[in-house]
Parts: sequence; C-alpha cells; structure tokens
Amino acid sequence: MTLKSLSLFVYDSAVFLLTGIPGQEDVHLWVSVPFCLMYVIAIVGNAVILFIIKTDPSLHEPMYIFLSMLAITDLALSISTMPTTLGIFLFNTREISLDACFAQLFFIHSLSFIESSVLLLMAFDRFVAICKPLRYASILTLIRKMGLVFVLRGVSLIFPLPFLLKRFRYCRANILSHCYCLHQDVIKMACSDITVNYIYGFFLTVTVVGLDSLFIFLSYVMILKTVLKVMSHAECLRALNTCVSHLCAVLLFYTPRIGLGVIHRFLKGSPPLLILLLGYICLFVSPLMNPIVYSIKSKHFRARIIRCCLCY
Repeated sequence: MTLKSLSLFVYDSAVFLLTGIPGQEDVHLWVSVPFCLMYVIAIVGNAVILFIIKTDPSLHEPMYIFLSMLAITDLALSISTMPTTLGIFLFNTREISLDACFAQLFFIHSLSFIESSVLLLMAFDRFVAICKPLRYASILTLIRKMGLVFVLRGVSLIFPLPFLLKRFRYCRANILSHCYCLHQDVIKMACSDITVNYIYGFFLTVTVVGLDSLFIFLSYVMILKTVLKVMSHAECLRALNTCVSHLCAVLLFYTPRIGLGVIHRFLKGSPPLLILLLGYICLFVSPLMNPIVYSIKSKHFRARIIRCCLCY
C-alpha cells in the first residue's frame, strides 16, 4: 500500500504518519547518528548536573536548585521524543496510534510549559539576587512550593487537550509535519470543527509562554535599571555575567517555539523544511545546550564537574 493510500485510511486504522526528513528517507540511517549523539549528550549532561547538585551541599542554593529543576524537565522532554524520533530514523517506523500520539503531545506540551515556568523562576532568582540581595536567602524556603505550583500549572492546563482531540474524526491525509506529535499539528488533521481547540491552544500560548516571557523581560529591565543606577562598571559587568547562562537558555527555549507557533497559526504556506527545522530546534537544542552553557559559564560548577570526572 502506498503512503498516500495509507494516509487516506488513517481514520479506520487509527494511526498518524510521522515525518522524518521528506525526500531523504534513504539517508535516514545516517541522520540517526547525530540524533543519537544529541540524545546521549542531553541525557548524560543533564544527569551529571543532577548528580553534582545532589551530592555537593555547597550547591544547595536557589540558583542551582532551579538548574536541577531545568535539568529534570530537559531529561523528561528528551525521553518523551526519543522513541518516535529514533524509530523513524533507525527503523523507518512512521506510524503512531492516536492514543500514543495524544499521550506524547501531552508530555511534550506540559513539560514545555513547566520549563517555561522554571525559566521564569530563574529570572526571579536573578532579580532578587541582584536587586534585593538581603532577601535572597529567604527564596530557599519558597522554592519547593513555587516549583510544585508551576508543575501543577503545566500539567493541569494541558490535561484537557488529549480529551478534546479524542472527540474528532481524522479522515484527511494524516501526515504530521514532525517526528513527534504537537497539538497545533494534529488539529490540522481533524475533519471536525476545531474552533474550541484553536481558541484554547491560543489561550495557552498567550497565558503561559506569553506571560512568562513578558515577566522574564520585565525582570531583566529591573535588573538593568538597578545595575546601571547603583553599581560601578566592574560590579555591573560582574552582576550581568551571572545572567548570561540564563539569557542563553531563555533564547534557546522561546525563540524557536514562538517562531513555530506563528508559522502553524498564521503562515500556512511556509516551506515545510522551515517548519521541520524549527520543530527540531524546539525540542532538541534546548536540552542539549543547557548543560553545556551552564557548565561553561559557572566556574564553581565547572570545577565540580572536572573534579568529579578526575575522581572517576
């Protein structure tokens, strides 16, 4: 059965067809090599960060606890995309059942919202450390409560999506744009009225990604006002240097997601290769680069990693 005929009967067989690199199926096995390396680096890097923070009492302070929360989220995000991504590139397994697809998009979107929240908490941490240093120690008592609230927010907001998607009939050519399932990609395959999903998805984007990024921006505006007003040039550079890692993480996380969201909702005629590239950047680059960026920029953390490697 051809790919086209298989996609036309997808509603009866209850599957979606994932996409690797269109037209390059003959080199998928070679493409799997960098993907495997990215997964290994992301998983090992984030696991090392968690191990070092847990075993070193001197790192049990707000900045590193937030970093451990970010590492846990990145680990879970990598694991949630790994089965379908490697399945396509290693074994050419393109089919995914509707239930499995809905479960995967639940984890991808909820973890993405949790990571957005963690980045907001880290911005708050930098704001208090620089603008209100006398109150910095009090943050530690609030971290667990704040982290729990944001985890619950991410899960509860995404929880209705699989049930909303399950109501629809999928009778179009159900070939998804990525090697994993995304809500904005799946709803385009439905033959039913998707107004509720469209509005709810837009609401989630604005209230979570939009508000989190706005508050992060405002935090850095306040940080800049403080360092430029009350600090010397050397102190200003030293204070801003503590924010570089977080700013890199923010840019790696928000830039491709905002771009992909705009393309899916407003630029329907965009090149498929651009959508594919942004999709890969969204979910693979951030978990890969965050451990590298923080290891390079944090002298204390870098020294602890080197010491740990020498011991073993």
